[in-house]
Amino acid sequence: MNRKVEVLPDQKALIARALELILSKIETAIQQRGLFTIALAGGNTPKPLYEAIATQKLPWDKIHVFWGDERYVSPDHPDSNQRMARLAWLDHVDIPAANIHPIPTSDAEPAVAAAKHEQHLQEFFHSSPGEFPSLDVILLGMGDDAHTASLFPHTDALKVRDHLVTVGNKDESRRITFTYPFINASRCVMFIVTGANKRPALAQVFAPVADEFTYPSRLIQPQGELWWLLDAAAGSDLTSQAV
Repeated sequence: MNRKVEVLPDQKALIARALELILSKIETAIQQRGLFTIALAGGNTPKPLYEAIATQKLPWDKIHVFWGDERYVSPDHPDSNQRMARLAWLDHVDIPAANIHPIPTSDAEPAVAAAKHEQHLQEFFHSSPGEFPSLDVILLGMGDDAHTASLFPHTDALKVRDHLVTVGNKDESRRITFTYPFINASRCVMFIVTGANKRPALAQVFAPVADEFTYPSRLIQPQGELWWLLDAAAGSDLTSQAV
């Protein structure tokens, strides 16, 4: 596994490093394939990263933006991952509307929306059912329960291995999420994790042996690169390493 762990002094340094890596991935992808695809994470941690990307002069017509998961709320809801990314980044740059690929949340049943989004992904990547196309970068966070995207401990979403997209649940909160096999097909997965409250979960995720269904971030083992970018508060028990 091509796992790289970097412990940065603080969130500012972490965001600067993440930006550096993403800009490099954008350049390489466009040179090699003519476009760059990225799936965004929700939550508060990546917001300053999105704000930083918005200040860059980039070939926006060649960049396509997806989301790794979404709460099942309207796009203008305060909890919407799409809304956060639009306010922090996408509304401030000249990216074509057709290059933004939000997860639909208007159907009565999340399962219907998940199937629609899977079909959209298959059409975009020209893939067949059962195939897992590769995004250039998937950004992920991690909760203090070791969940990532909307892959929560001991939920049915962790058992889905034959779809790109499925329904995720946290208590009574409905979600749509990429499946872990689809995440693992990525050319690069980048975790961005901050806060001392994440240290116990990280210890289990990095342990030689632990239950993947209790600590879902352990399931993320991409075929491409795996980056863990941690601030000092989160990563104080770990050292920067390349495994």
